Amino acid sequence: MALSPNLRGSLSMAIGMACFTFNDATVKFVAEEMNMGQVMLVRSSIAIFLIVALAWHQGMLIPLGQALHKMTILRVIGEVVGTVSFLVALVHVPLALTSAILQALPLVVTLGAALFFGEPVGWRRWVAIVIGLAGVLIIVRPGQSGMSPYILLIVITVIFASLRDLATRKVPKTIPVLMISALTSVGVGVAGAAMIVPLGGWTPMSNTNILLLVLAACCVMVAYHFLILAMREGEISFVAPFRYTSLLWAILLGFLFFGDLPDMPMIIGSIIVIGSGLYTLYRERKVSRIKPAATAAASSPDGV
Repeated sequence: MALSPNLRGSLSMAIGMACFTFNDATVKFVAEEMNMGQVMLVRSSIAIFLIVALAWHQGMLIPLGQALHKMTILRVIGEVVGTVSFLVALVHVPLALTSAILQALPLVVTLGAALFFGEPVGWRRWVAIVIGLAGVLIIVRPGQSGMSPYILLIVITVIFASLRDLATRKVPKTIPVLMISALTSVGVGVAGAAMIVPLGGWTPMSNTNILLLVLAACCVMVAYHFLILAMREGEISFVAPFRYTSLLWAILLGFLFFGDLPDMPMIIGSIIVIGSGLYTLYRERKVSRIKPAATAAASSPDGV
């Protein structure tokens, strides 16, 4: 049975989030032995090789001039800044906590879609967005003594990841997904290379770490691919909430590999954020069902 664009987009988002979370756990583990700039450079170099080889095999390589659309560039900027801020914070913040804050991303994307794309958002969804952002404050707990300043980097990640997702919607569909992924990996790799010396220089890598970074690169390649498909296939307000599946993976992997468990404020805040996001999805679906019915009634000769 053929899936609708929204269902295809939702499935792609869920797969992408699982791959991103596995990548995050792998990177956090490897970063205990080398600086994050080196991790970004090595991982991106491997990803670029894999992506370009696959794109060449599938005939998806196009001239660079055609791929460098302004929205592609904006997407790469959002990805690079979001990745740098996230990975620097990831070394110092528990995996589940970083993922919990990132759950605000669908709300911010919905907000951006309303402000910049003119997607209709009624007062109920505006209230849900405000409540969801309040849930983020519960998770972050600003002003609390002992709060890690690195948590603010995760908030920056949310802002720039939202920019990335919104820009993805406007990238011309003539630009292949793999070409966008390749350009994104190049951007992240260049940023990583620039960070190596300031963060302490190059560290010799063990075979184990090389294999783990190959695994991380594969996860990133798959995640980039499915995230772009998700944002192209379905409506933002339908697809974006499926990011929440990453929190389940983050809690599980954080416990298994790092012994981290979420505390009560994080659980409460996450429930509020996710609940708000799911409510925005419910309202979007309800409004989308009402509009066709109203249009049909208006076009009926009897007005029925």
